[in-house]
Amino acid sequence: MVTENTHQRPGAEDAQPVAAKPLVPIEVIRKRPDFLAANRGKRFVTPDFILLAHKRRTGHPVPSDTIRYGITVTKKIGNAVTRNRMKRRFRALLAELLPQYGISGADHIMIGRKEGSKDGRERDFSAMKADLEKALKHLAKKL
Repeated sequence: MVTENTHQRPGAEDAQPVAAKPLVPIEVIRKRPDFLAANRGKRFVTPDFILLAHKRRTGHPVPSDTIRYGITVTKKIGNAVTRNRMKRRFRALLAELLPQYGISGADHIMIGRKEGSKDGRERDFSAMKADLEKALKHLAKKL
């Protein structure tokens, strides 16, 4: 005898379908000349990071609808564990916010700063997220 499974989790009937975000191609910047070119762009400074944004030239081999990002954390920030943790947090922030607020056809560079953690503690992730969102909106107006 075959029975139909009618058990649903509580609240499943109230669940709304999640709207799919438009897929924007996002790539990582790996070449030094691309980092140097982005340094000529606009910048937004926060206690934890500096965000650089630079529109790519028209003849650039990367498609114009692609968003690219790079992360730089120098040895002044701390030891390898500290630098890697900062880079992981930056990657998480960018993965969350770039699809929505990133500038198509632009390169985004996040440079880590020691200012946000002068007392040895890291800033709250939600505060950094708010800063990055504000920075992306500001730079979108400037470019």
